[in-house]
Amino acid sequence: MAFSIKPVVRFFKQLRSQFMSDVAIDLGTCTTLIYVDGRGIVLNEPTVVAIDVKTQKCLAAGLEAKKMLGRTPGEIRAIRPMKDGVIADFEMVELLLHTFIEKVQKKRLFTRPRVIICVPSGITEVEKRAVRDSAEAAGAREVFLVSEPIAAAIGINLPVHSPTGNMIIDIGGGTTEIAVIALDGIVTNSSIRIAGDEMDDAILQYIKKSYNLIIGEQTAERIKMEIGNAFPVLEEKSIEVRGRDLVSGIPKTIKLTSHEVREAIQEPLSMIIEAIRLTLERTPPELAADIVNSGIYMAGGGSLLKGIDTLVREETNLPVMIAEEPNKAIVIGAGRILEDMSQYEKVIFQMKRE
Repeated sequence: MAFSIKPVVRFFKQLRSQFMSDVAIDLGTCTTLIYVDGRGIVLNEPTVVAIDVKTQKCLAAGLEAKKMLGRTPGEIRAIRPMKDGVIADFEMVELLLHTFIEKVQKKRLFTRPRVIICVPSGITEVEKRAVRDSAEAAGAREVFLVSEPIAAAIGINLPVHSPTGNMIIDIGGGTTEIAVIALDGIVTNSSIRIAGDEMDDAILQYIKKSYNLIIGEQTAERIKMEIGNAFPVLEEKSIEVRGRDLVSGIPKTIKLTSHEVREAIQEPLSMIIEAIRLTLERTPPELAADIVNSGIYMAGGGSLLKGIDTLVREETNLPVMIAEEPNKAIVIGAGRILEDMSQYEKVIFQMKRE
């Protein structure tokens, strides 16, 4: 009778999960996702924290805090502590991570979790230290950092270990990461701080200039998600937008078309296209030949903008594929690294302790 080792391995994994539950975090400018070893994605919430101004205590984090943005009285502040993919407010990130880690952890008797955090590929050493220190202060035992494009590539099953070149574009909230990956590393990359937030801001400014109407960030984001598109479509859509009149100060409603939204976000989109061209120009010829065959892969929440794959295809003349769940690709990849750290040892940033 053949003996199978699989049930034994499964048993020890379950036993280990009773005492440890390591986590992988995609700490994004707009959204934070958490993957727990053995349980998958357990949290997907906005990167927003609300605090009591007097006591500095956390009142809400994630979705509850996002509902408060632009609506709080004087004694409450709703803050987005990440800006352009990096920490803008150290204390608030620590508070947010602490709240989220506590939320996803079952009661653990013996250990604090090991944590993998995904960071932009253009991050500085100082910014890396800030991320590590925040996670340690929030209760992590050990902190490992992984570059977002590599995590996204692993998340969408690209062969990162092979010598074959793969190009990935990750459009997030604060940064757009464009990277050519081969042999567990990034060969050429561009990390620009132009992404979803800049598109929201462009819509906000367009409405202010064209209609003398002031709208909030959340309204601009809703417009982008509902009728925004990066490439002309046959069927133009429209949406009713409510805001405050700049001249009279009275609330009013306007009608905005998808054509106008496309016009509004033209500048951030052209900067993303320019960064893609620049990365392709710097790619070694052998890897460029691989990309012609395999095409470009897109991940990140910004890839959900309608027609963005068509725009990239038209501008580069290369095949373009969007990941199945683009906004979850990074955290899925980080989760895979977490579950088999020996296999992915080379993709983890080595950080020196002072």
